[in-house]
Amino acid sequence: MDEPSVRLSTGNIIYPKTNLISDDYEISNTVLGLGINGKVLQCHNKDNGQVYALKVLHDSLKARREVALHWRVSGFRHIVSIIDVYKNSYNGNVCFLVVMECMRGGELFQRIQNQQTGAFTEREAAKIMQEICSAVKYLHDRNIAHRDLKPENLLYTLPDQNGVLKLTDFGFAKEVNVHATLETPCYTPYYVAPEVLGPEKYDKSCDIWSLGVIMYINHGQAISPGMKKRIRTGQFDFPDPEWSGVSKDARDLIRGMLCVNPAKRLDIDQVMCNQWIAKYGEVPETPLYTGKMLKEGEETWPEVQEEMMRSLATMRVDYDQVHIKSLNNSSNALLDKRRKKNLMNVLKK
Repeated sequence: MDEPSVRLSTGNIIYPKTNLISDDYEISNTVLGLGINGKVLQCHNKDNGQVYALKVLHDSLKARREVALHWRVSGFRHIVSIIDVYKNSYNGNVCFLVVMECMRGGELFQRIQNQQTGAFTEREAAKIMQEICSAVKYLHDRNIAHRDLKPENLLYTLPDQNGVLKLTDFGFAKEVNVHATLETPCYTPYYVAPEVLGPEKYDKSCDIWSLGVIMYINHGQAISPGMKKRIRTGQFDFPDPEWSGVSKDARDLIRGMLCVNPAKRLDIDQVMCNQWIAKYGEVPETPLYTGKMLKEGEETWPEVQEEMMRSLATMRVDYDQVHIKSLNNSSNALLDKRRKKNLMNVLKK
């Protein structure tokens, strides 16, 4: 893969800076977090003292893809902004150093758990989902699948009410190949897995599934009994009392996003057009159990996170590496039986 770059609105293309990052930034030992491909440190701009987050990535195909895709979309309101990218060498190892805005407001669910001003409501949940979904739509419209949408990757810029929710960590992001429609398939479609029939739809539908899980948790089902099994099997229900006052629109949207068959799952345009998302300001202000459930289930929350990570991993196979064999080169019991039958019919003629 070529070196990461980004095209500006002026048409100019910019590449990583090659001067030492220490010329412009003072790097601290404070670790802000751990991404999929590297750790995130705190740094300060030497000119203005502004605090930023610094992600350190060892040069590799995966690292280049992460930087290139994140850089391309970092101007969107609900995606963490990239300020600078450097390419430096340390002890003979080439690294990409990505300077990003520092997200001081913490993780989404921690913010809900710490909310002091009354109960978390369905309207607040709808506003949050609209913001997350708008980021996903921005990606999908540019044929990019994030493939690691989870609560830990949703952060606020500030701890107060002015904080903006943003999506981060593009370590698993992938540019989706747009394939022409197969008009005359040489295999029986209903025997073929959805991911083989449509890799573009499948990669993007992974993000929709994640949105469904986040929305489900957002309504107070984070740490309820059997949550791990629900995530693993896709068997989500809406038990009382947590869901007794939640609108039918919210439940229907969750069902559409958590459809087990990715080919039948909603796409991001359908999600954004859903009235619960499109008119989030009109959603009932029904108090939810979310804050209470998050507080009561702090000890088991890591198990839910782990199960979500496992489920995402099964969806992240790079299907552009899957090749469908020619029928002439394929062999299985059913195909051999058909060939034998065809041969017998020819011999009888």
